[in-house]
Amino acid sequence: MQLPLSSMTTAEKLDAMEQLWTSLQADPGIEQLPNWHEQVLKERRERLERGETVFSSLEEVRNRLREQGS
Repeated sequence: MQLPLSSMTTAEKLDAMEQLWTSLQADPGIEQLPNWHEQVLKERRERLERGETVFSSLEEVRNRLREQGS
């Protein structure tokens, strides 16, 4: 199957992605949460609680990406 991505609107692309995710989540053959994922989340939560995590605003991220692309 090939989607007409170049002619789809952003809303249509997001809708298609949502439909794919919903379909994958309903598939019993797909592992819903990898075993390692819980450990990664635990480590991130611990770093957050220790104050070792730094957050960036969306605007900061956009600016960094623009600078990297230059």
